Amino acid sequence: MSGWTRGAVMAGLALVAGAGAVQAADLAWRFEWQGNGGYAMRGAIAIDATLAERDYVFAEDVECFVVEGFLEDAPIGRWALGMRTEDTSWSLTFRPKQNAFEVFGPQSPMPQAWNMNGFGNDCGREGFGFNIGNAAQDLCLNGQLVTASQVTPSRPFPATRDDAVSFPADACLAPALLGKAETGMQPEAVMPASYIPVTRPAEAAAER
Repeated sequence: MSGWTRGAVMAGLALVAGAGAVQAADLAWRFEWQGNGGYAMRGAIAIDATLAERDYVFAEDVECFVVEGFLEDAPIGRWALGMRTEDTSWSLTFRPKQNAFEVFGPQSPMPQAWNMNGFGNDCGREGFGFNIGNAAQDLCLNGQLVTASQVTPSRPFPATRDDAVSFPADACLAPALLGKAETGMQPEAVMPASYIPVTRPAEAAAER
């Protein structure tokens, strides 16, 4: 997680660029994903504190979310929850008690689809996305699958609890309630994508 602790790197991340932190009723995590070919992704997620004891939380439970992509430490794209449309691929499975995102397994054929479907071709002409399916964990950039970024689909994807994370205004469903909005930031335009439903783990389905 060194990319999050170096001041110079943090200063360049949109999600810490002056927006407000989540309110006390929310829990937040930051995360960093390292792909192949020099590709990487950093981001943050927040959920309501009442969900902390669930084994799984899903896309509809997320209050704030943002990811930013890099190639050899140079920014290449971003996606935030406020950029979602009704056609956007948006599925997420997170395990708050494990401090980790769900990865591919028998009960989770495609646990993550963040503005990216299983074909990796729907993140938008100038868009960015991430997916975990049965073939790989990988990125989408400018509407195309980035095969060079791919890593094994079952590789663990941990997150670090950090309730002091600040989110940009377009990362939260209700920025007025979750902190001071970053009025100077304009969300990037993302073309609509295709929504692909994800099969939930049986344990989580029974829980809900």
